[in-house]
Amino acid sequence: MLNKNNTLPVVGITHGDVNGISYEIILKSLANPLLLELCIPVIYGSSRVISFYRKLLNLPEYMITITKDVSSLRPGRVYVYNVTQEEIKIDVGKTTEIAAIYAIKALDQAIEDAKKGFLDILVTAPLNKHTCQQVVGEFTGHTRYLAQKFSALDYIMMMISPHMKLGLVTEHVPLKDVSSHLTIQQILTKINLMYQSLRFDFGILNPNIAVLSLNPHGGDEGTLGTEEQEILIPAIQSAFMNKINVFGPFSADGFFGAYHHRKFDGVLAMYHDQGLIPFKLLGWEEGVNYTMGLPIVRTSPAHGVAYDIAGKNKASERSMTSAIMLGLDILQRRLNAIDSLEQK
Repeated sequence: MLNKNNTLPVVGITHGDVNGISYEIILKSLANPLLLELCIPVIYGSSRVISFYRKLLNLPEYMITITKDVSSLRPGRVYVYNVTQEEIKIDVGKTTEIAAIYAIKALDQAIEDAKKGFLDILVTAPLNKHTCQQVVGEFTGHTRYLAQKFSALDYIMMMISPHMKLGLVTEHVPLKDVSSHLTIQQILTKINLMYQSLRFDFGILNPNIAVLSLNPHGGDEGTLGTEEQEILIPAIQSAFMNKINVFGPFSADGFFGAYHHRKFDGVLAMYHDQGLIPFKLLGWEEGVNYTMGLPIVRTSPAHGVAYDIAGKNKASERSMTSAIMLGLDILQRRLNAIDSLEQK
C-alpha cells in the first residue's frame, strides 16, 4: 500500500559499491525530469560521494536535497539520506572493504525505513558480493539477504526485460551443489511464485510457463541424470493439475536456440548461468532483477559493479532507469488490484 505521508511513491535507491558504476547510473537516471513526476527518489548513500562523481564525470547539475527524515518528503525533488557523516575513501575501479561496509550500511538503512513503511519501492545498485561477505558473514547477494531481513520464506529471483521474464530455482549456488538444492516442493514453490507474479505484477491473466531441464537433453530418459524424471516432471504435473499452464522440462540449448522463449510468458531456469546467459544476450542494457515474495517491491539493474569502466563516463543508465520504472509499474498494478477488491 502506498505510504500515507506522500502523494507520490517513494523510491529508496541504495548506492551499492562506491568504487563501481553505481553513482554514475543513479545520477544519470535521476537527471531525467520525467521520473520526478512519477516518484520521489531517495538515494541512500553519501552527498560527498555524489559531489565526487559529479565532478569526476562532469555530470549535469540538478538539485539534490539532503534529508535526515524520509517519513515526509516533497514531490519534485531528489533526496539523499547520508548513511554516514564520515568521509568515504573512494578507490575508483577497485575492490575495497570500505566500499563493502558502506554498501551494507546503505542497504540496512533502506531496509529499516522500508519496514517502517516509509518506502514503497527499493532499488538496489550493484555491490561486490565477495567483499560484502567479508563484512557481514554469509552473503550471496541482495536477493537472499533481503529475504532474510524481511523474513520472507518463499521468494523468487526474476529477471525481466522486453524479451523475457525469467525465474531462477537456485540463485548464487555453486554448480556442483545445484542438484542437491532441487526438490519437488522447491520447484512447485517457484512455479507458484512465478505464476502469481505474472498475474498480479505483470497483468498476464492466464500465463504460460516453461520449465527448463537440469541435465543436457533433458537427461535422455535417465541416461544423463534422473532429476527430470524424479523431481521436475512430478512437480510440473502437480502444478498443471492445480490449473497452472506449465510445460517442460525443456532442454535449455534447444529451447533458446529455437527461440521458444517467445511462446511463453515466463521461463523457469534451474540455475544461474542456465538462465542468465541467454537473458543477458537478449536484453543486457534493459534488464532488471526483480524479487517476488518480499513485502516491498524490490528491483535492481541486471548488471554488476563494472569496475573496468568505473569513473570513465561509459556506463549506461538504461538498466537503472528500467529498474525504477518497473518498480513503479508493479506498485501501480498492486494498488489497482487493492482498489478493485475494495470496490467489490
